[in-house]
Amino acid sequence: MKTNTLEFDAQALREKILDLAMRGKLVPQDPNDEPASVLLEKIKAEKEQLIKEKKIKKSKPLAPITDDEKPFDIPDSWEWVRFGDVGLLKNGKTPKKEDISSDNIYPYFKVKDMNNNNLYMENAKNWVGEKYSRQVMPKNTIIFPKNGGAILTAKKRILTQDSLVDLNTGGLIPYNDLNHKFIFYLFLSLDIKDFVKGSAVPTINSKKLKETLVPLPPLEEQSRIAAKIAQLFALLRKVESSTQQYAKLQTLMKSKVLDLAMRGKLVEQDPHDEPASVLLEKIKAEKRKMIKEKKIKKSKPLPPITDDEKPFDIPDSWEWVRLGDVLDVRDGTHDTPKYVSEGIALVTAKNLKDGKIDFSNIKYISEKDAQKINQRSNVETDDILFAMIGTIGNPVLITKRNNFAIKNVALLKHAKYVNMDFVCKYILASESFLLEYANGGNQKFISLNKIKKLGFPLPPLVEQQNIVSKINNIFTLLTSI
Repeated sequence: MKTNTLEFDAQALREKILDLAMRGKLVPQDPNDEPASVLLEKIKAEKEQLIKEKKIKKSKPLAPITDDEKPFDIPDSWEWVRFGDVGLLKNGKTPKKEDISSDNIYPYFKVKDMNNNNLYMENAKNWVGEKYSRQVMPKNTIIFPKNGGAILTAKKRILTQDSLVDLNTGGLIPYNDLNHKFIFYLFLSLDIKDFVKGSAVPTINSKKLKETLVPLPPLEEQSRIAAKIAQLFALLRKVESSTQQYAKLQTLMKSKVLDLAMRGKLVEQDPHDEPASVLLEKIKAEKRKMIKEKKIKKSKPLPPITDDEKPFDIPDSWEWVRLGDVLDVRDGTHDTPKYVSEGIALVTAKNLKDGKIDFSNIKYISEKDAQKINQRSNVETDDILFAMIGTIGNPVLITKRNNFAIKNVALLKHAKYVNMDFVCKYILASESFLLEYANGGNQKFISLNKIKKLGFPLPPLVEQQNIVSKINNIFTLLTSI
């Protein structure tokens, strides 16, 4: 956990709590508790009675537990058992459509009904009748996805009344002599990935699950453990909620800082600064020089910005310009080169994250294809990349050049008389506008021509640097609270 921020790994903490609980280290043992060995005899008697009443079938006994199998030490009053000894595993049943209505007697749940974050399955939308009474799972059954990709979500829920669940859902029915909430947490402590078989359509390996060793405390201690876990998990949820609220506030504050910065309201103007009108003439002269030296191509002049296009007022020493007036704006390839196992990294929009290039899930192209792309779109130090497609924006200021090519990414070439970090902050401040300015439905895309025509508030060069410094200081403060 980071002690200087509100960031923490809640899931890792939950796993640690469960691990301590299952080792007998979360709550103290009470010597007056009836030991788990006696509890096992009661469970055995309960199973025999259920078999006698033909409510369950007699099954092959699970293998005896050897000392070599035991993964860690547990308190003396506990017992190692196999998972199949704590409850019955039962498959769901998908009813016929015509048997489902809103006025029947048993709630019917599908895997997707487990998507809410509630521990208990309540507020059923569908119901079935007496026809499915034999397939109904009793109250306090722990249900879980047993077929398909939903398995890997590791969801577990508890039924609050006798209910039917679909064929892709399994149920663990704890024995009556056990605390069902403890059994829920016991099940939650297992890594479900250890019991998955199949790849195209994954499913739970019930045999392996039944044979898995689990620790069983005395019944009274089960109750204490379950109550303590519930208390700690509730506390974690409150911290998570506070963290999420703070993250939203942090984002809002950063957005406000950027907005003030782009309006010239974050730092004071200095009347001694060379105005942006003079700076703009220098930029134009520099561009003419670069065209003459054939470092960049001469492009068609962009139309002047009209008053209607200016979204807000800026200081008198600033100038509204088009982005393409002050920077050489390019983009990467829109084609998809052939991917290879080893070669040159191809950076796409999805690789731009949190101001950095994420190379963890990168694809590679041949050096020949990369050279072809880089003839037009070679990325250098102090250039800016940002996504032109999908989540438009996510600007990255290149501080260290790596060997890569770009696809569906805008490239803003570094320029004399322009602070590129200020431009990067401008892209951050304009992300919502860029999205509105883009074309397309689900997959938004902003063209290179539109990027060149973007309105850009140009401050004096010294003020650009002051603004960047002020923003960075405020952002550092916000993230260190």
